[in-house]
Amino acid sequence: MSVEATETPVTSTEVVSSTKLSGDEDLDLDDDSQSPAVEETRASDLYLDTINRAILDFDFEKVCSVSLSDINIYGCLVCGKYFQGRGRKSYAYAHSIHDDHHVFINLETTKVYVLPDGYPVSDPSLEDIAYVLAPSFTRNSIANLSAASHLSRPSYDLRHKPYLPGYVGLNNIKRNDHMNVIIHSLLHIPPLRDFLLLSDFRGKEPELLKRFAGLAKKLWNPRLFKSQVSPHEFLQEVNRASAGKFRLEKQGDPVEFLGWLLNRLHRDLGGSKKRDSSIIFKTFQGELRVETQQVLVRQDTRENDKPHFDIDRELKTSTSPYLFLAVDLPPPPLFQDSVEKNIIPQVSIHSVLAKYDGKTAQESAGHLRRFKCQHLPPYIILHFKRFTKNAFVEEKNPTIVNFPLRGLDFKEYVDVPPDNITTLYDLIANVTHESVAGTTRDKENTVWKAHIRAAGGGGDNEKWFMIQDLIVEETRKEMIFLGETILQIWERRTDRQ
Repeated sequence: MSVEATETPVTSTEVVSSTKLSGDEDLDLDDDSQSPAVEETRASDLYLDTINRAILDFDFEKVCSVSLSDINIYGCLVCGKYFQGRGRKSYAYAHSIHDDHHVFINLETTKVYVLPDGYPVSDPSLEDIAYVLAPSFTRNSIANLSAASHLSRPSYDLRHKPYLPGYVGLNNIKRNDHMNVIIHSLLHIPPLRDFLLLSDFRGKEPELLKRFAGLAKKLWNPRLFKSQVSPHEFLQEVNRASAGKFRLEKQGDPVEFLGWLLNRLHRDLGGSKKRDSSIIFKTFQGELRVETQQVLVRQDTRENDKPHFDIDRELKTSTSPYLFLAVDLPPPPLFQDSVEKNIIPQVSIHSVLAKYDGKTAQESAGHLRRFKCQHLPPYIILHFKRFTKNAFVEEKNPTIVNFPLRGLDFKEYVDVPPDNITTLYDLIANVTHESVAGTTRDKENTVWKAHIRAAGGGGDNEKWFMIQDLIVEETRKEMIFLGETILQIWERRTDRQ
């Protein structure tokens, strides 16, 4: 029996109803509820064998390749190009006739249509394409993403290349590697990651929030066609939302981008100044006590005496929320050693965290200040201030920070340690900066890398990955300390760890 004999013939009325527009034929806003005949589906179709999965790429911004509009966009499943509408005067309709490409998917609803006939296709073989376009997760599917069992279950792309969901490379489209390391670091924080993976933003939520959640789902997708993800769609919205401050083609500061992104996501999630008003504040926000006193110069002060707090004078105390703690590094030595090589100084993390012990005073703008944490968040972000500007050049501090991967105790840096909550933290993400040797910052030759922990608990089950754009490699724990650390994220230890 021929295929034609088994299918219901398409009448002229059906063709007209499938391509007729309400108001504007050029846009064809895909109001399927007004066209009952369109909903008639066919189990098999001759054109499905023309679909080329290897060329499909849904990571880029969903705009028509002809009109550059982002309204009602369809993707051609044969060549991968995007077109607007599917009515008789639409670009997708013209493409189907001129290029003989007939299978299109609505990039918003994931429904598949055959053009120019205009009828929908319902076939189980298309489910993998819909999942790559719009991945979805359940609580059961994300329950073990941070467990050691996740490392033993690799996924495979179309070329049968194994990859680990969540630990895939991000394209460096031009100069966006400083944003890639922040994306990776944030999307491996379990509370934020799980919130985004389980989200279903289909309403009037801000576009930046929708695209960041979409990027998270692609990064953790176990059914990718290719074992890499492009952040293009998200970074284009970052460019618009930041009014051009963070752009694809301009090298920037990852810490500055992180601060902007966290505050913007908090606002987009409806957060306020109150504690725990969004998933961002629940995860990262702590509270700091700041004591301030004005510096007075006395007649009996010696030349080399440092100013100190005077208990007899007025002391101003205030509390301030924070999303990350800035840590100052000691200045590098000015001279070379006996073999005329630069000395690379090293310092322990506890010595630089002494800034927050409530005793160490810092002088700034005629005032003495000392700091101590009032409240520690579940995840602490530390920013190591390596770059300073003077009138001539931006300088880089090459000091190496020594730190443990597990068991960093913040007990000394909090006013009243809570009885029922531990103050031990384990490292989960480490961002390093690499450039030419010396103390001058070279933005043109800068490389940003992220070290991400896979599975916790220490021992053999715990692995670390070095991620630099598309390069994803398992790394030895000893190598993590060698880089010039810019940013660290520490996770509060739980009973299970």
